[in-house]
Amino acid sequence: MDRPLSDLHVAVLLGGLSSEREVSLSSGKGCADALEGQVARVSRVDAGRDLAQVLAALKPDVVLNALHGEWGEDGCVQGILETLQIPYTHSGVLASALTMDKDKSKAVLKAAGVPVPGGGLFDRRAVAAGHVIAPPYVIKPNAEGSSVGVYLVKAGDPPVSGVGADDWTYGEEVMVEPYIAGRELCVTVLGEAGGPRALTVTDITPKKGFYDYEAKYAPGGSVHKLPAELPPLIFERCLRLSEQAHTALGCRGVSRSDYRYDDVKDVLVLLEVNTQPGMTPTSLAPEQAAHTGLAYEDLVRWMVEDASCPR
Repeated sequence: MDRPLSDLHVAVLLGGLSSEREVSLSSGKGCADALEGQVARVSRVDAGRDLAQVLAALKPDVVLNALHGEWGEDGCVQGILETLQIPYTHSGVLASALTMDKDKSKAVLKAAGVPVPGGGLFDRRAVAAGHVIAPPYVIKPNAEGSSVGVYLVKAGDPPVSGVGADDWTYGEEVMVEPYIAGRELCVTVLGEAGGPRALTVTDITPKKGFYDYEAKYAPGGSVHKLPAELPPLIFERCLRLSEQAHTALGCRGVSRSDYRYDDVKDVLVLLEVNTQPGMTPTSLAPEQAAHTGLAYEDLVRWMVEDASCPR
């Protein structure tokens, strides 16, 4: 933005329509609270199907998109903002849609030389009926985040019947990937003018089970070690691969890359890239920013200053 921050009317989009609504409400509240006193006006917008009309009436100078999941993070809301020609934060239409689709984004990352897991898309009823790949493996929706609808199938486990149930709402195809044993790592990237800059690497240990929804968002659900204690070459590789992934997918603003690292077999794979990382009290991106000297309020301000249209 080329105007002083103190002159701006910022609309913060939060809530929304996806299964990640509660996370978005928390992220949005944090961002809106951080902007109070830094900008002329903050409007908190619980984004619904009438979003275009609401924003047209509000006439904000900038939109901070704190939505997560389907519709808010997959290019749909970005398309509304492009149509209204309102500068906004995070990635644009194409990068948002591409990154939300795990299968297509994996193809782009693989072509760019970024290591990704094997597996692929399978009909959900076939997955519920039998093992489509040898256990252990992970089942996940192709277009959800926050570990919603994720199952870990270990050796000796039966197929997950719930994936084939009538009340399954996460699409007719699911991603099935070989389970990579080892450590959960993540890297936040800021898309700065001189090129993407990776902040640091966090090593995540869930208190129980795997890094699921509860481990991500419940207070004390996981332990974050940053900077991660890794061999220097692996630490550096995580940083560079994250910047490479950010560029290959066309991301803007803040992104977060999630990894599995098998330190026994020395295997590192990028699981997925998140174009709108959480900004909740337990979220990884603001924690990494703070570790590098960028406080929560400063990170939110940077996001607003980075806003543009088109993206």
